[in-house]
Amino acid sequence: MDPFKSRVTPAEGKLAVLLPGMGAVATTFIAGVEAVKANLARPIGSLTQMAHLRLGKRSEKRWAKIKDLVPLARLEDLVFGGWDPIPDDAYTAAAKARVLSPEHLAQLEAPLKAIRPMPAVFDKRWVKRLEGQNVKKGSKRELANQLVQDIRGFMDKNKCARAVMVWCASTEAYQEAGPEHQSLAAFEKALDADSPDIAPSQLYAYAAISCGIPYLNGAPNLSADFPAMIEFAEKKGVAIGGKDFKTGQTLMKTIIAPGLKARMLGMEGWFSTNILGNRDGEVLDDPANFKTKEVSKLSVLEQILEPERYPELYKDLQHKVSIHYYKPRGDNKEGWDNIDIVGWMGYPMQIKVNFLCRDSILAAPIVLDLALFGDLAARAGMKGIQEWLSFYFKSPQHAASVYPEHDLFVQKVRLENNLRYLVGEELINYLGSDYTNE
Repeated sequence: MDPFKSRVTPAEGKLAVLLPGMGAVATTFIAGVEAVKANLARPIGSLTQMAHLRLGKRSEKRWAKIKDLVPLARLEDLVFGGWDPIPDDAYTAAAKARVLSPEHLAQLEAPLKAIRPMPAVFDKRWVKRLEGQNVKKGSKRELANQLVQDIRGFMDKNKCARAVMVWCASTEAYQEAGPEHQSLAAFEKALDADSPDIAPSQLYAYAAISCGIPYLNGAPNLSADFPAMIEFAEKKGVAIGGKDFKTGQTLMKTIIAPGLKARMLGMEGWFSTNILGNRDGEVLDDPANFKTKEVSKLSVLEQILEPERYPELYKDLQHKVSIHYYKPRGDNKEGWDNIDIVGWMGYPMQIKVNFLCRDSILAAPIVLDLALFGDLAARAGMKGIQEWLSFYFKSPQHAASVYPEHDLFVQKVRLENNLRYLVGEELINYLGSDYTNE
């Protein structure tokens, strides 16, 4: 038996899925899982539930569903909890978000009404456009301790064997790592000094890691992507990953850009704009919060296209991104892209994309996969940054010594090979030697 395989302990008992932010994304995720359990829907968009994995050589014709091959927690064993500055139960929050139809929600009313958010760590300096009364009070250290108590109390009350935390709350105002973020000692000193430079999401990450549970960051917040928190995760043996769920426009970029680059087609510009009217859109209407999202969105093309390596194709690329809050659209985000590409002998061409997507519908299966894979990583003894989960993020966390991988297809190969590795299957290198050398 592969020595690593023996370290993946079975997924026994209940798994607490803890969600900071119980708005549109979180309630759509919970409702979807409950719908799947009740045979009212299929888990479309979720690799853990629907994807097959090729095993061994192509000539062997061996495939397995990921959920049958890998020891993942069962949907029946998930217990949902979380925090939100607005005290609505999950049913009320989902109804207000208007992602799911009233008919769908009516079928799920009982399990959703049973889920009430715990008081949140919330600070308007980081998210100016939101109001909420369901909030904790105290110093930064006291708030972190309260979150730790919430986690332990929730697990005890619901008899959960394990837990995982997935950030589903708003984008915070832009922040770069400061002196207090450079080491665990500096961060804890700043925590005790009630530093204004410690954002709420960092308190959630700190509390999760303190409790030994994986933390996955679905927003572009600094959160756990700085030396102090990485050091803490390594020290505690906890898996972390992020950041920013890869859903609408950026998902399209990571699909289209690698294809254009693979064919060595040039690019002069990529203009992106989108409108949305949900709580996320309202928050991003503030310039400080948009800056955080903009940095996450802009980083994608730079890494995929590598203009320093291909200056004749991409060095003068203009990449522009804008987001507009437009209330009538709600969660149904619309993204427009204009891509100016260059072909043989320098002749210009254009690609136009109009993506009428549903933000939370695309994000919900990502939350499920990250919760299950985060828990898998914990049971496999994997700690620190989980780069194999880059597939799910706009701005993937990565080791300081390497660049982030943004190409969706490279990310998928890495994720699949990691799963093969965890269960002791042969890694696939796509040389095709399974048939050419026979």
